Amino acid sequence: MDQLPDIAPFQQRLDELDAQMAEPSFYANSRKAAEVTREQQWLRRLIEDYAAHARLEREAAEHAAMLKDPSVDAELRALAQQELPELQARLVPLRSAVLLAMIPPEASDSRNTVLEIRAGTGGDEAGLFAAELYRLYTKYAEGRGWKIQPMSSSMSDRGGYKEVIFLITGQEVYKQLKYESGVHRVQRIPVTEANGRIHTSTVTVAVLPEAEDVDVSIDPQDLEITVQRASGPGGQGVNTTDSAVRIVHKPSGLTVYCADDRSQIKNKARAMAVLRSRLLKLKEDEEKAKYAAQRRTQIGTGDRSERIRTYNFPQNRMTDHRIGLTLYSLPAVMEGNIDPIIQALQRAEYEEKLAALTGGTLPARPRSSPDDD
Repeated sequence: MDQLPDIAPFQQRLDELDAQMAEPSFYANSRKAAEVTREQQWLRRLIEDYAAHARLEREAAEHAAMLKDPSVDAELRALAQQELPELQARLVPLRSAVLLAMIPPEASDSRNTVLEIRAGTGGDEAGLFAAELYRLYTKYAEGRGWKIQPMSSSMSDRGGYKEVIFLITGQEVYKQLKYESGVHRVQRIPVTEANGRIHTSTVTVAVLPEAEDVDVSIDPQDLEITVQRASGPGGQGVNTTDSAVRIVHKPSGLTVYCADDRSQIKNKARAMAVLRSRLLKLKEDEEKAKYAAQRRTQIGTGDRSERIRTYNFPQNRMTDHRIGLTLYSLPAVMEGNIDPIIQALQRAEYEEKLAALTGGTLPARPRSSPDDD
């Protein structure tokens, strides 16, 4: 059995966290304190399991040595032969647990999430599918006991969405939804299609961990904030007051527009929340790029325009192109039953990180359906 990776860097990190937690000002930032505490607990469990694995491995080695040593009493050898398979069997799950624990959780996994859905190519049909994805994620969130807070939206002519932005709050929201970032492609016959031809449309989904003031530093001088009257549906009060807010972050070029509420103050607060989350995502992507290649699924990388998933309605088929997963249960998927997809993506990511950790090689991934090429 291959040797486990060195535990020394993990012990060093635990020592650093213990020193941080001993500082009098440690609990001044409650969110940061909670994140450090979670990391400390994870490291303590890892080091304890690592030590238990080392003890069990030594014991198994001693038993194996007894079997090969003719000077050892026959009764002891018989006992060693009886106990060795049990020791080896206990080593396997413990080794897997240690390797799994050595893959650290992402700092943002426990955060709430700002989710942005935008219609891409396909005109009205793309807008209608954007609305269906919004419904899909809403039902998924409700099924997990999460809460939805609308932040900004722009309706299309036929009742779909040009864009919809909303906040999802709950336990480990980002951990579950981060795989949804990318281009979603739909293939179906639109209700407006007289000749029964299948059309292809796209919708872009961006999943951003919710940020706070302490996560990103925003200089007020870098902001260009304008207010204006909201346009489109929304009621008389919305259309006759300067409630819509547009914020431009000049250094990054990011623009956020929010007009869903009648209150200019609330719209500004929501727009700032979206801006902070986008800036945090950019910051995280830059940090990851220093140490490793970006995951292909992440928004903000060179693969941003690449489709991640196809929803083929005539064939009742959903295909995730990143892992070659195909499910023939599209109605269930559109009702928010996406746990099988997310779990498969989590397993694939774990295998990828595990291979990097142990110096192994990744198995070849299955190709997507030929119909999707």
